[in-house]
Order: sequence, then C-alpha cells, then structure tokens
Amino acid sequence: MRSKILAVAIAAGLGVTSVSAMAQTSGNQKVTLTASELAQMKAEIAALQQKVDDLQSQSSAQQQQQQQTAQTVQATQQQVQATQAQVQQAEQTVATKLGDTLGGSGGVKWTFGGFLAAETAYRSRDTADDVATKFTAVPFMGGTSTAPINTSTGATTSYPVTNAKNSQFLYSARQSRISIMAQGDINDSTHVTGYYETDFLGGAQTANMNESNSFNLRMRQLWTNVDWDDYGLHLLGGQAWSLLTLDSKGITPLKEVLPPTIDAQYQAGFTWARQAQLRLVKDWDKTWWLGISVENPQTAGIGSVAGPGSKGYATSTATVGAGSLYDSLNSVSLNKFPDVIVKFAADPGWGHYEVFGITREFTTRVTPTTANGGPAATSNQTAHGGGFGVGMVLPLVPKVLDFQFSGMTGKGIGRYGTTGLNDITYDPSGAPHPLKENMLLATLTWHATDALDVYAAGGREQQDSYLTAGANGKAFGYGSELLGYNNSECMTYGAPSDCTGQTRQVAEQTLGFWWKFYQGKFGKVQFGTQVSHVTRKLFSDINGNAPSAPDNMVFTSLRYYPF
Repeated sequence: MRSKILAVAIAAGLGVTSVSAMAQTSGNQKVTLTASELAQMKAEIAALQQKVDDLQSQSSAQQQQQQQTAQTVQATQQQVQATQAQVQQAEQTVATKLGDTLGGSGGVKWTFGGFLAAETAYRSRDTADDVATKFTAVPFMGGTSTAPINTSTGATTSYPVTNAKNSQFLYSARQSRISIMAQGDINDSTHVTGYYETDFLGGAQTANMNESNSFNLRMRQLWTNVDWDDYGLHLLGGQAWSLLTLDSKGITPLKEVLPPTIDAQYQAGFTWARQAQLRLVKDWDKTWWLGISVENPQTAGIGSVAGPGSKGYATSTATVGAGSLYDSLNSVSLNKFPDVIVKFAADPGWGHYEVFGITREFTTRVTPTTANGGPAATSNQTAHGGGFGVGMVLPLVPKVLDFQFSGMTGKGIGRYGTTGLNDITYDPSGAPHPLKENMLLATLTWHATDALDVYAAGGREQQDSYLTAGANGKAFGYGSELLGYNNSECMTYGAPSDCTGQTRQVAEQTLGFWWKFYQGKFGKVQFGTQVSHVTRKLFSDINGNAPSAPDNMVFTSLRYYPF
C-alpha cells in the first residue's frame, strides 16, 4: 500500500513540474518542452515505477517467508513435544516390563554394572594363588610342609618347600564382575535400594585349571538400603563392605574407597571386610555422620602356641567342623556375639575424615585333664578383643592429585586386614588370647589426564608376640624368641627344617596406572599395570634371626565396562 502511494506521489510531482515549466516566462517569451524532453521524462517515470514494483514484490516475498518460517517452527515444536511424550511412554513401558520380568513394579529403576576382565599375574616366588595374593604364603628358601600322600589312609610326609625358586605366571578372567541395582521411591522423602554384586573368584572343590577351567560365582554384595531424608536416617541389611571400610563421602554404601590395585586381595595394610550385617546411620545435613553396625563374627586366624607350659588342658579349640550349607572340608569358629562397629565421619567441605571403633568376642572350648589323667568336664572360655582406626581422603590438588590414608590398631583384629594375620592364640588355660596388631595404608593417585591415572601405595601389617609362663614356669606363648623358634635354615634352599618362626609382618609397596583408552557411547575400555614388592618377615628366633622373604609381582588387566 505504501509503495502505491509513493508511485502516485512521484508521478504527481513530475506532472506538476512539467506544467509549471510550460507556464513560466522569461520576459514575454513563453517556454515550451520539446517532444524528446517529454519522452525522457516519461521514461524516467516508468523506471521509478518499476523500482517501486520490485520493492513491493520483495516485501511480499519476505512477509510470506516469515509466515512460512513461523509455521515451520510451530510444527517442529509440536513434533518435539510428541517425540518426548513417546520417549517417556516407551521408558515407562520398558520399566514396567522389566519390573514385571524381575518380579518388581514399573516404579523401580534398574541399573546394570560390572566389567569383563582379562588379567595376568606374575610372581617371582610362587604362592600358587590366582589374582588374589595370600601374603602370608610367600615362601622361604627352607622349611618343611606337610601333605597327604595316601588319600585312603591319610598318611602324611614332610617335604622341603622349594617354591621360593619357582616363579609363577597365569592368565585369569575370574575377577570379571556383574552387578544389578534396583531403586525405588516409596514417597518423596523415602527411598529404597537393592544391590547385588558377584564375581567368579569362588573356589569350589571341583574348580580347577586342568582343562575346562571351570570356576563358580560368589556373592560379593547383596543388601537392601532404606533412606529417610526427612530424618537423615539410613538402614542397611545384608552382605556389604564392613562399616570400618574407608568411604569417600559420608557413610554411604557404594562410596567405599578401595585401593586402585589389580590384585583381588587389594593392598597390604588395607582395612576391610565384606560380610553380613545390620547397619543404622544418622546424618546431619549430609556433613556429619554417625553409624553403628552389627556384623557377622568369625575367628579367621588362630596362631599355634609354643612351649611346654600348659596348666593341664587336654584339648582347646576355637573352631568346629562346618555344618549344613557349608563345605564339609571347612570349619567355622565358635562365636557367641557379633562384631560391633561404631563410626563417625565428617565432610566439612575439604576432604573426608572418619574414626571408628570395634569390639569383638572370642570363644574356645576347653577340655582339661584330672589328676589321674582322665578327662574332666569341658567348659567355654572367652576373651574380649577390639580396636580403633582412622581414615581420610584428601583432594590435595582438586581433580588432579588425591591422597588417602587408613589405619587401625587393636587386639584380635587380624581378619580385618588384607594380609590375614592371626586373630588369636591360646593362653596356658586354653582360653583365647587376642593378638595385638596394627595396620596402615597410604595411597597417592595422580589424575594425569581424563584418561590416565597413576598411583603409588605403601602398606604394612604387623603383630606383637605373646609370652607368658606355663604351669611348669617355663616360657609359653606365640612369636617370642624365648619360645625356642629356630630360623637358621630359612635362607637355605631346600633345607628340610629349622625355619619354624611365625609371621610377624607383611609390607607391600606398589606402583601402577590405569589408562582409559576408550570412553564413549559404547562404554569404557581400560588397561592397567601394577608392580608390587612384598616382604614377609618372621618373628626373631633364639639366635635373633628374623628372616624376610621377598616376592616381586606384576599384574596386568584389560577391562571392558559396557554400562
């Protein structure tokens, strides 16, 4: 419309000009236009009109294009909304079908995890282990071992231990892991989680590497956890990492800080257990945490005593043969009370800190002798054990350099250390005597890049000896040089005797890395290498000899995390 008005105005202006020109005079002379001049003016008017028409066409096209663009945007928005609705409906359908399949409901969120592992282990001294090292089995050059030579009669013989000069190499896929987590919201402030985790490190009597390489699943974790946000309460029941295991934040399952090593027995000095328990935790603003856990007891190690000083007991035992649902070749300990652990944790803003205490109870069944040598009435003897520990996780350089430390000291705490030193020995009456022990571990992890982590760790576990006087006044106990131990041939290859000392200390230094060379929509693939130096040291003997047995170990691991 505006372009038409403009055209009329231009034409009118030119017309007025021509009329004025014809009417003007110079003196008495009348001025007129020639035909050529009039034609030129008409041509100019036509050109101006064409420009106006062109401008009008462009304006119309732009308006039409804007209308089409607006319509396209509106249609696209409608399509996006429809697609989002379809995705939500599909997710609900999948969740419902999966919940129905697994016995759950559509409101449960299922998360699958784990990894597939192809790993190797090399040890300079053969411990005959798979990817989990038995640290107290590192062999000395000399000493004897006893093994059955006749399965029908049970006759045994002694033979020299020669594995100290045998190295070991193996492939293993047994640390591969599968996990399933189910999560549901009872309401806006109450949440429930169920978690199952398994690997293939179970060792049934039929498991071997002869031909089919058959190994069985084992239960790593199997627990249920309920969170009440309004009250800051958390209840866990089932098999999980022990409450005394170091966490990265608060006291929360699946937040445990494990050594980054490949060895499935982790690192000497690491304080941990995975066992059945009932745990209650209270948090204050997710900053201060207090937890108590009642956990399954087990006397995991019993050190044999030395010396002739018995007060007259004929037999004393802390274990009995395994019964229903256990392997009959194993034994279970005599425990009347669970282990009780209390832990306080803090997350003040920089770092994570915790302190814990544990109490344990041990039982032995004692059969004494009467004056005439006959057995007398048996009785139960008990002893108390326990200890305390600390832990921390510090981001020395955030997202670049992390430091973690954990330590524990006490009596009868051997089962909570990686190397598995003994929990107890016996006193002269046959009662349990918890052994003093301390353990510590420090780990430094450098996140060199998003794909590369380099770590260094050092740990140690050490026990004290136990010495007392027996009924005859002579030395009696465990580990002391006054008990007649002789280690003179521990360093002599093939020596059949005189390496009788007991393990006092196990130390390990480790250096390793993890390289995540693929991370994308198909999961994650990483490769790692661990180099460790382990030293097993005995108690001193009557001559002051405290020999050590070193073992150099190298592990590699290729793992695929599909979830």
